Amino acid sequence: MLMSLWIPILVASATLFFASFLSWMVVQLHRKDWVKLAKEDQFMQAARDCEIPVGSYMFPGCDSAAEMKSEAYAKKWEAGPCGILSIYPKVNMGRNLGLTFLYFLVVSFCLAYLATLALQPGADFMAVFRFVSTAGFMTFLAAIVQHAIWFHSRIVGHVLESIAYAAISGAIFAALWPTV
Repeated sequence: MLMSLWIPILVASATLFFASFLSWMVVQLHRKDWVKLAKEDQFMQAARDCEIPVGSYMFPGCDSAAEMKSEAYAKKWEAGPCGILSIYPKVNMGRNLGLTFLYFLVVSFCLAYLATLALQPGADFMAVFRFVSTAGFMTFLAAIVQHAIWFHSRIVGHVLESIAYAAISGAIFAALWPTV
């Protein structure tokens, strides 16, 4: 049965990719997720002077559990600032767009596979919609909530996107669900 779902998998992937574009570029749900530093030039020069390699960093940071328990670490944490810094290589927009489409393709394939375990050919529209949209919502939202708890990122846009992506996936699979 999974083979009969390639059309909804591809349609959902392309539609989700387009919905992602709309979310970011037209509706701009993530417009306020990041703000410009007040002293950006000064900060960027300091980062260049530190020759920080590409990677993700936490500050204050520590190399061991013992160091985390030290008085010096506690003082740094209390004095602040505390945060996370990600240093990226030059952005490759084509690569990132390709990986985003691949992500939607893999998620759509997994939703199709999961749906074949629970639903039979000929299942009615609402049964397919409810199942796929619920599984889609759990998939799209699951990771970002825990990330936001620990790393204080804004999730409002991600929650709204998760609801939209889930509804889109559910509707496409329900509309294109095989009849036999």
